[in-house]
Amino acid sequence: MSLTQTKKHQIMAEYQVHETDTGSADLQVAVLTERINRLSAHLKSNKKDYASQRGLMKMIGQRKRLLGYINTQDQDRYKALISRLSIRG
Repeated sequence: MSLTQTKKHQIMAEYQVHETDTGSADLQVAVLTERINRLSAHLKSNKKDYASQRGLMKMIGQRKRLLGYINTQDQDRYKALISRLSIRG
């Protein structure tokens, strides 16, 4: 369920704002989206894993707050990010 180091480094290389970026909001949203997708797949086969369901809800809330922050900072960057990640319809 958790991300491997190689997968995390691939995501970081793709969504980094600059070379030494390890924690920008865009990067955090990308990593959270990957974790949400993996956990959603796990929950499809383990419907009674309520602890993981709670964790999923917490991650979705965190991603929503980060996306709200990005939206207030730069709406064009927000729209590009959600289309790149294929989220929000």
